[in-house]
Amino acid sequence: MAGKIPRQFIDDILARIDIVDLIDGRIGLKKAGKDYQACCPFHNEKSPSFTVSRDKQFYHCFGCGANGNAISFVMEYDKLEFVDAIEELAAILNLDVPREQGTGAPQRTQEQRRSDYELMQQAANFYQQQLRQHPQGAQVIEYIKGRGLSGETAKRFQIGFAPPEWDVLYKQLGRNNELQQQLVDLKLATENQSGRRFDFFRDRLMFPIRDKRGRVIAFGGRVMQKDQSPKYLNSPETRIFHKGFELYGLYEAKQAHAKLQQVLIVEGYMDVVALAEQGIDYAVAALGTATTAEHMHSLFRLTDTVICCYDGDRAGKDAAWRALEHALPYLTNGKSLQFVFLPDGEDPDSLVQKEGKAVFEARLQQADDYTQVLFQKLTEQIDITTDAGKSKLMAEALPLIDKVPSDFYQDSLLDLLARFIGKTREQLSKKLTSPKQQNSIERKFKVTPMRQAIGLLIQHPQLAQAVDYLPELAEMAIPGIALFLQLQQLCLAQPTANTAQLIEFFRDSKEYEVLKKLAGWPHNIRDEALEKQFQQTFQFIEDQCLNLHLETLLIKEKTEGLSSEERQEVVLLTTALKSRRSSQN
Repeated sequence: MAGKIPRQFIDDILARIDIVDLIDGRIGLKKAGKDYQACCPFHNEKSPSFTVSRDKQFYHCFGCGANGNAISFVMEYDKLEFVDAIEELAAILNLDVPREQGTGAPQRTQEQRRSDYELMQQAANFYQQQLRQHPQGAQVIEYIKGRGLSGETAKRFQIGFAPPEWDVLYKQLGRNNELQQQLVDLKLATENQSGRRFDFFRDRLMFPIRDKRGRVIAFGGRVMQKDQSPKYLNSPETRIFHKGFELYGLYEAKQAHAKLQQVLIVEGYMDVVALAEQGIDYAVAALGTATTAEHMHSLFRLTDTVICCYDGDRAGKDAAWRALEHALPYLTNGKSLQFVFLPDGEDPDSLVQKEGKAVFEARLQQADDYTQVLFQKLTEQIDITTDAGKSKLMAEALPLIDKVPSDFYQDSLLDLLARFIGKTREQLSKKLTSPKQQNSIERKFKVTPMRQAIGLLIQHPQLAQAVDYLPELAEMAIPGIALFLQLQQLCLAQPTANTAQLIEFFRDSKEYEVLKKLAGWPHNIRDEALEKQFQQTFQFIEDQCLNLHLETLLIKEKTEGLSSEERQEVVLLTTALKSRRSSQN
């Protein structure tokens, strides 16, 4: 895997990209005072509440609360992961994305990476061409028709044919030594011990695997004769393909729906295309691996409902359990995870062709909620009529419940567990390894003096110079003071930094959501009054710190006694606080 993207490059991207131009090119913006407005792309509304600030390089929706910088917008609007969003913005600016070298591997330039994707697309085109022109092509087309697929579906998924000859693709695309090595590196060709190179895929129906941006990154090949094995052959991992992060059919599903209401996870490529043929165009498949946590994370970013469809045998139940475990950390409020188990001997491909779209989708409507699958699995080999069984169930269930971020879902799971073992939800809640999250972002947001100071500073970084930088205040146990000082230090160290860059620095921290909310907070303070208001707020916070320190010393005086230096400090603090109060009056 490549190294991390340097922080300086991320800052440069945010300094060079104009968020107004970026968003205007996607949804259209209208000037509204010094900012820009549009109807929010993240929820339905009739009048615009989505505001974009060129000064802050920040967007905020007063309707649904969506906010962030250019990176956040591309991640949410284009449904990309962080690294993909950086690459998208870098491509707009015609920049190569550098990587910190954790290994000795050489970096690949933007042009080299583009060449990889172009070569993969050329391979996809080659396989499609072979389907039309190879002597066996007509036979393969008959096989495709026999599987119930139309030419339109085959074209949509770019289905092709890898001919049985040893090195047709290698000779066709490997026009020079560099391209020949590239074919080997991308696992389109392979090399044996004697040094001979030949095509990796031969005599197979070919399914191009596309990433979230529609680029071909790998292939799946399926045999067409029963005596051939293995049934499926998948591209090995390469520098552009990591199977634990990709899902077959996801790009096509996104193209079919402006908003994916639900996503159906199935096991094979043929399942995905057979369902799409019947109009069920929201299915995806893992690529020769179990459904991973990364898969679940990606899907729950795209949709609120994920339905896992597996065989009803032991292997299917085991696959469902792995998917469930990986999904638990992403079950935030409003997200739904469901399971459908198919009759013996059936898969989605065969079943949808037998019963059609309406009946198959009726099965999805009757899907089991994840809570049923969870407790069925946990209790199937436990005797819950005994104390030993109840204690074992509690020991196995609580760590899983603890992974769920939604308080509401946690309460529901604890209620179910309580019925099994005869305890109350409150008793079980105390046994969670971490307290239930109290997400202040989802509650009514109260702007305290500290939040006001932080909000003003992140919206107007130049204010950092309006007050003294006092790192010793960090020793005071005032909530938020450490974050304020960290933010002020950043602003002083980078005097040209804007709101977008400051927010990005905290992306992976627990303070990120609070800072985003404060960055969009409408403080309604006139520009000419900003500095004075900020100074007054900071003075209030400083007084809090001084009072706290004075109280600490006075308590110590009564319990332990003070040194001469500490007594002198009490006198100085008392005098300073009196002077401050007099000046304020």
